[in-house]
Order: sequence, then structure tokens, then C-alpha cells
Amino acid sequence: MHTMSIAQKLQQLNITLPPLGTPAGAYVPFARTGSLVFLSGHIARKDGKPWVGQLGKDMDTAQGQAAARAIAIDLLGTLQAAIGDLEKVRRIVKVMSLVNSTATYTEQHLVTNGCSELLAQIFGERGMHARSAFGVAQIPMGACVEIELIAEVE
Repeated sequence: MHTMSIAQKLQQLNITLPPLGTPAGAYVPFARTGSLVFLSGHIARKDGKPWVGQLGKDMDTAQGQAAARAIAIDLLGTLQAAIGDLEKVRRIVKVMSLVNSTATYTEQHLVTNGCSELLAQIFGERGMHARSAFGVAQIPMGACVEIELIAEVE
């Protein structure tokens, strides 16, 4: 049985990975220690600008999922810059998601599925990860979602 490469899966999904972004503060986009790569939090972006909004106020869960999916693509671009080739990913270990949401909004986990489902679609079993999803009062630049990722690599 022929399995598709990561590049083929991305192409099939019509996904082009972005270049490595510039950090918005005093930190690096990723840090590697041993076989683990820690990616700094990436905020949701739309048309190159922060995707501003608050879940439960001016955004619904489906829009939040789209934002989380967009972040997954940005995270993959950073991961590729960090390791050179996404085929070197042994496992997506952990995803941590911050959702800019009202005090009564309780679907942060469903928003985060936008990221998690894409990672599973691209990496298959290697994309299944541990996860946390939090509702927070605000995110830098007013972004609706921020996600960080830890990957085990060759």
C-alpha cells in the first residue's frame, strides 16, 4: 500500500506552508532540545493580520475552528523551518490552545479541534496528541486564538 508523503497530503489539501514568521516579542519561534521541538504560541491570522475577535461575543465556534486550522498551518510552517522536512516528525506530542472567549463560552475544546483535526489528517497516527484548551480573557493583539505545539522529531 502506497502512503502519501506529508508534502502530497498538503498539496491535496491545497495548503501552502508560510515562511517562518518574526516573533512579536523577546522570544524565538521555536526551541529544540534533544528530539523535542517546542513551537512558541502562534496567533490566528487572516489576510496577514491578527484575526481579531472573541468567541461567544462576535465569533462562533465554526469561525474559531477555522482560525485554529489556520494556526495549524502556520505552526507547520514553523516546524518545517525548525527541522527542514516534516517527514522527520515522529509525533505531534502536545497542543496547547488559548481561546479568547467570554466568561460564559464553553466550547474552547471544539474550537481547538480545528487545529487537532488538521494535524491528524496530515500526520495520521503520528498527529494524535495530548492537548489542553483554555478560555482566556484576552490574547495579544486581540487575536481570537493562540496555539503552541510540541513535536518529537528524528
